Amino acid sequence: MVFASCKEMDGIGNTMQKKAAELERMAEVLVTGEQLRLRLHEGKVVKDRRHHLRTYPNCFVAKELIDWLLEHKEASDRDTAIKIMQKLLDQSIIHHVCDEHKEFKDMKLFYRFRKDDGTFPLDNEAKVFMRGQRIYEKLMMNTETSILATREEEGESFERTLVASELVDWLLAEGEMATREEAEHLGRRLLEHGIMQHVTNKHHFVDGGLLYQFRLNFRRRRRLMELLNERCRTIPESHDSPFCLRKQNPEGSNTSFLSVSPTKEIKMIVGIRRSSMSSSCGSSGYYSSSPTLSSSPPVLCNPKSVLKRQVSPEELQTPGGPYIKKTFTIVGDAVGWGFVVRGSKPCHIQAVDPSGPAAAAGMKVCQFVVSVNGLNVLSLDYRTVSNLILTGPRTVVMEVMEEADY
Repeated sequence: MVFASCKEMDGIGNTMQKKAAELERMAEVLVTGEQLRLRLHEGKVVKDRRHHLRTYPNCFVAKELIDWLLEHKEASDRDTAIKIMQKLLDQSIIHHVCDEHKEFKDMKLFYRFRKDDGTFPLDNEAKVFMRGQRIYEKLMMNTETSILATREEEGESFERTLVASELVDWLLAEGEMATREEAEHLGRRLLEHGIMQHVTNKHHFVDGGLLYQFRLNFRRRRRLMELLNERCRTIPESHDSPFCLRKQNPEGSNTSFLSVSPTKEIKMIVGIRRSSMSSSCGSSGYYSSSPTLSSSPPVLCNPKSVLKRQVSPEELQTPGGPYIKKTFTIVGDAVGWGFVVRGSKPCHIQAVDPSGPAAAAGMKVCQFVVSVNGLNVLSLDYRTVSNLILTGPRTVVMEVMEEADY
């Protein structure tokens, strides 16, 4: 066996990191494009349209889409909206329905997502990306037997890590791969494409006891403006963020986000980008996020649980017990749903923005979350429940239990 020198390994590592960074940028564009596609389908912006007696299925009008981007605060002006869509066109996420226009124009022209007509180019990079996303989703959803855990390597603790050999075992058990050699090769491909990484970036993927993490958080809701800002993709993402559930007043008025009455425990935190929260607040803090930069108004947050005591799922569902069930239909706006989930088995509503969609639907703090869009979540933690909301439709149907007011 031939071993490379430290200098050679450094060179290989630097080259691999550069390639991984390039592929990661491509992956971010794919994720952002797919999230936009789903939102446009849900909002009926993408639909069958007729022109000159011909029907063009699953397409959108460029001019109407730019109006939609401005309305949903995804772009500050029409020129910026055009640049965003041009980025998606250049990356073969969308195209003109007749491929007659290589530029995205603010006109009544029909464009379509390539995924909707089967013309998306499935090259090797895209296939590896889609495989990595499927594995990520399966691991995130399988919370009972998850192999993701906080572990230590070289005296340092890392969250949501995978032991390489356990991932190989899991891939074989799930039928993703037939042999350990194939599973190890897939792990190496995921690392080379920027989807996974060794926790200290010192090793390639090897079927053994080393620790690895997912480099990409596929479920984070991307802002389209990120497509135009290369730097934002290099900021580490927080696994603990209440991303989609936090809302601030978009008009910049004096409305603050207050979970409970002010006490000594309340901290005032300036609104920051979600991607930078981990470095600002730490993994155990209670975060304030905003889709805008730090010029946003302050948000009041309470890091302590609002519950007087934790209850069990069995206690909530006891016939004749002191808890009653309520159902809310919450339509998210441009910056979220306006509430924060915390706790585990069951989760509870920690905070509600008084001017947000959740408050308008009747949601209150201290309610326990029973189901999200028909899926029972009593045995899940708040991260999983939040991810379900983030990756689901903009309209969320939630069942909650609250103590009866006799």
